[in-house]
Amino acid sequence: MTQTSTPIALTCGEPAGVGPELAVRAAKLVAGEIPFFWIGDPRHLPSDALFEEISSPAEATKIAPGALPVLRHDFAADVKPGEPNLANAQGVIDVIKRAVDLVQSGEASALTTAPIHKKVLKDGAGFPFPGHTEYLAHLGGVDRVIMMLACTKLRVVPVTIHIPIKDVPAAFTPELLEETIRITAEGLAKYWGMRAPRIAIAGLNPHAGEGGTMGTEELEWMIPLIERLTKEGFDLKGPMSPDTMFHNRARAGYDVAMCAYHDQALIPIKTIDFSGGVNVSLGLPFIRTSPDHGTAFDIAGKKVADPTSLITALRIAQEMAMGVTNKFTQEALD
Repeated sequence: MTQTSTPIALTCGEPAGVGPELAVRAAKLVAGEIPFFWIGDPRHLPSDALFEEISSPAEATKIAPGALPVLRHDFAADVKPGEPNLANAQGVIDVIKRAVDLVQSGEASALTTAPIHKKVLKDGAGFPFPGHTEYLAHLGGVDRVIMMLACTKLRVVPVTIHIPIKDVPAAFTPELLEETIRITAEGLAKYWGMRAPRIAIAGLNPHAGEGGTMGTEELEWMIPLIERLTKEGFDLKGPMSPDTMFHNRARAGYDVAMCAYHDQALIPIKTIDFSGGVNVSLGLPFIRTSPDHGTAFDIAGKKVADPTSLITALRIAQEMAMGVTNKFTQEALD
């Protein structure tokens, strides 16, 4: 893919959260650098927001520098920051679908999504999906999407995601791990130019089972799987002890860490860079990134929310769409 000025579609997310105000701040901070437009209801933007309505994505690059280009999408109700209105739930869902349609039609180069609130969508519109990514997989017509979290010093992929810890051992299967390895390697090759990415695989158990004394999954199937895929040409390390694979020297030895469950992956990346982490979805037929934070109802409307993660999500989406090595993560990791 060659360099393009086709803008990125940014969804509004939950309008009572920090998404609208962060979009306005991002437009000012990346003016002239990252072309994007916001899909949402102008009523949900801060009262002092600098924005201009557009009738098509192509107009996003033609408005005043620093202004937020807004592709209007009317919602059922106004909103007060920090107080979600169930009447707006369907609007949030519809904006996501509209954005995906624009990306798939080529009118937008990539998708960046502001955070949603799943309970609001379930209670207000009967949202049937476990989360944002599962809905995007449905819209993209794929069965499985990988969530990769990236910051300047680390990439992590949780193999199992939003399930109780008691359910992890049954869900963490050889088939699931192999599929995750293949999708992750394909994504890193496609968007980051890594023909054989170095993948470190964390053990399920403490000390990676310690020879079977703390669990047997590593011996029974993880090691045989890693050996088989290594013979195919994958560059795999592991199973590694989860408590010793995230310090500085260890991180220099791999491009991505694959973890058995949600917290095993997200605790280290949020500790290393709480504000700058970005979610990159691998396995979709289109580019999708998102800031690695929630709706933050407690600070919505107070103008204290940090735009770092959103800006980085937009930057990574742009670089992926341009088909160049991702400068944000790659230069720091090399």
